[in-house]
Amino acid sequence: MEEEIVSQETAERPDYEREIIGVITGGLAPKIMQQRLDDYHGNDIASVLDDIDQKSRQKLFRVCKAAMVAEIFEYIDEDKAGEYINEMDLAKAAAVVSELETDTAAALLRSIKRERRTLIIDTLKPDIRDEIKLVASFDEDEIGSRITTNFIVIHETLSIKQAMNELVRQAAKNDNISTLFVIDEDENFCGAIDLKDLITARSGDILENLVVTSFPYLYAHETIDECIEKLKSYSEDSIPVLDNSNRLIGVITAQSVIEVVNDEMGEDYAKFAGITAEEDLNETLAHSMRKRMPWLLILLGLGMLVSAVIGTFENVVRQLTLIMTFQSLILGMSGNVGTQSLAVTLRVLMDESLTVRDKTHLVLKEMRVGLSNGLVLGTASFIFLGLYIMMFKGKPPEFAFATSACIGLAMVVAMMISATAGTVIPLFFKKIKIDPAVASGPLISTMSDLVSAVTYYSTCWLLLINVLHLHNL
Repeated sequence: MEEEIVSQETAERPDYEREIIGVITGGLAPKIMQQRLDDYHGNDIASVLDDIDQKSRQKLFRVCKAAMVAEIFEYIDEDKAGEYINEMDLAKAAAVVSELETDTAAALLRSIKRERRTLIIDTLKPDIRDEIKLVASFDEDEIGSRITTNFIVIHETLSIKQAMNELVRQAAKNDNISTLFVIDEDENFCGAIDLKDLITARSGDILENLVVTSFPYLYAHETIDECIEKLKSYSEDSIPVLDNSNRLIGVITAQSVIEVVNDEMGEDYAKFAGITAEEDLNETLAHSMRKRMPWLLILLGLGMLVSAVIGTFENVVRQLTLIMTFQSLILGMSGNVGTQSLAVTLRVLMDESLTVRDKTHLVLKEMRVGLSNGLVLGTASFIFLGLYIMMFKGKPPEFAFATSACIGLAMVVAMMISATAGTVIPLFFKKIKIDPAVASGPLISTMSDLVSAVTYYSTCWLLLINVLHLHNL
């Protein structure tokens, strides 16, 4: 019965996209069209822009107020927003940019041609123009490029009543009011006040007593990589951003924090896959190939080295053909362990305060984890592969379990070495000022293959052929 109710509710869920398209293309009077669209969330409207033609989009942009179009643009990638802003007349484009969050406006303007960008900027009010130029002055990998000037700021010398009046005055322009930031006469950051604390304070209270002086803050020229852990740790709606003179120049909002974290995760994932940057569905074949080819060439060279190493053990394979069956098992398990250690190390390296002792502890820990997992899986391989070789390959017990013991031992050694390599390599890259994410999964896997091949065939040559004198049976 419950399943029927759930399916019925799912079936009756409104199709917002179809409704919005119907409103835009339905021939309604502009006022009625705007009133209808006011009932929908900006994200829902943004999702249909690609599904309608340019003429319909231009109609939408003309009918809707600049504030509403700006809200829609907050949910669109800046490159797409740049395309759409070019479909508007200059006055409307400037009005929309004026309503955007400062960081969004700066990113959007960067995505359009210089001539059009200059015309829009010249049309903006001087204060908005200055705010956008401030954000645009920072590199894209700096926190300053993500700030907004949409916040409330008050001076520490005000009384409770004066602070309330200042809040009301600034709230007419800035809607980010849950936290008020306090500055001194030189505009140096002093702390923050929670809106609730200010509202519930009595007129006779002292404003200074409401200020949280330990409120977290960032510097505008800090890189996003350096701040990512701090950003994820904060639960504030807004985090103040200061210049090098400790003056408050903007804030980074919770929405921007989410975007920053997502962007960094996507970028690290791309590097982890051996790609120099995230790919776009619309980019050209040549562009995608240029991104992937450098690492593929390196991996090709390493792959040839692995093949050459395996080739030196041709005599071992000739005498014990069966061991070729289990090569992929050893290589695969060591590669998995190396990739796991790499992922853990990249995560830990986001903390810039790591000491040499911390890094040494990390290497030893991952080595122990690799050894312990190797012992468990190596023992299981010894038992089950011994039974498999004896029962399904028809080999004598002494041959079967000697071979499986050799496989288990090689697995233990290979997994321990791969876990160590997956930790040491990104630490080394970090030490020589190379992004440790470049030590990507494919690189670690290929190096693990090299280590595993040498370990496996050397163990088989030493134990099975030279010690036990086993050959093809």
